Amino acid sequence: MQAVGVIGAGQMGAGIAQVSAQAGYRVLLSDVSRERAEAGKAGIAKALDRLVTKEKLTSEARDAALALIEPVESVAAMGACALVIEAATEREEIKRAIFAEIGTVLGADAILASNTSSIPITRLAQASPDPARFVGVHFFNPVPVMGLIELIRGLATSDATVATVEAYAQSLGKQVVRANDAPGFIVNRVLMPMLNEACFALGEGVASVRDIDLGCQLGLNHPMGPLTLADFIGLDTCLEICRVLFTSTGDPKFRPAPLLVKYVEAGWFGRKTKRGFYDYTGPEPVPTR
Repeated sequence: MQAVGVIGAGQMGAGIAQVSAQAGYRVLLSDVSRERAEAGKAGIAKALDRLVTKEKLTSEARDAALALIEPVESVAAMGACALVIEAATEREEIKRAIFAEIGTVLGADAILASNTSSIPITRLAQASPDPARFVGVHFFNPVPVMGLIELIRGLATSDATVATVEAYAQSLGKQVVRANDAPGFIVNRVLMPMLNEACFALGEGVASVRDIDLGCQLGLNHPMGPLTLADFIGLDTCLEICRVLFTSTGDPKFRPAPLLVKYVEAGWFGRKTKRGFYDYTGPEPVPTR
């Protein structure tokens, strides 16, 4: 494979760029502006510095990975990429606009992949230049730490596309699971109803933030409670996924909890805004209710 293009230099896109570069791929990183792409690379540099400090990475390997990442002005620079991964926010209209733009420069044999966590791939493929070369490749946050990638083929995705992207995923040291093209795929189909139900329980006064989280963490042997996890993912992202599940299936079990909607309307997205179910402005997170 030649170069890998990553569209979106936020938390997910930067993580994808980092692990790709560490695996030896040349990476072209874009965002809404060159400045945002540069900021994404700066964040990757800090992440790699932390690994060097912890002696999990050599300074030579850090420098080699950074040298492979090139922030670019726009997707127009990605015409030579063999694989382009879209890692924008989980909103279908934004992704479709990106696919239309990259479609004007994408190579005749290049693969376009979406890092969507819930939107059906067959539907997204309608906006791609060639549905046979379009596939879902769902990374998990934080990308450098999480060892899983969900690979989702649309109705028209070719066997060759699946094989190429699976080989790429495995070259990053990730385990691959294949999911059928259904809303939420595997992980979010199971996870989001649990997080949403925790929001219902909190909104209905069943228990406090602390007790819901501690009860699930210890009672289910999870590494963190559902409200802590929702804050980590981003409450806006959780709400978008719940809405995709609800509108795509029509099943009322996916109806977003009113409290989740209210928090998002307030701009309380979790860790990234320093307020969600917890307040992150102090030295330790404190429940907001």
